Amino acid sequence: MEEIQVTARMKIHDGKLDAFKALAAKALQSVGEKDTGTRQYDWFFNADQSECVVREGFADTQAILDHAAHVGELLGPMTDVADMSMEFYGDPSPEVLETVAAFKPAVYSYFQGL
Repeated sequence: MEEIQVTARMKIHDGKLDAFKALAAKALQSVGEKDTGTRQYDWFFNADQSECVVREGFADTQAILDHAAHVGELLGPMTDVADMSMEFYGDPSPEVLETVAAFKPAVYSYFQGL
């Protein structure tokens, strides 16, 4: 399984929803304009918009590295307004894991499926 899926979970700090939404809009614009290997980039809020989950799908490890280069400048400001965690599904390279090490991502190796 070369494709890698990512779930990013963000708990938005009190009073920071508008700032969060502005950063999310910038991220979506950047990904839409620059990413070529991103297969999914969908943002979801819980009912009271205190938490957001981003479901991401990438063609391969290089697509994740490209994505990180395109949205990397937004991660600092994003962590100023939300606490973030990540889960990887598949086989991200050591370089990818080093790139996101600060988030201490959980990694789930592929077992089986259709």
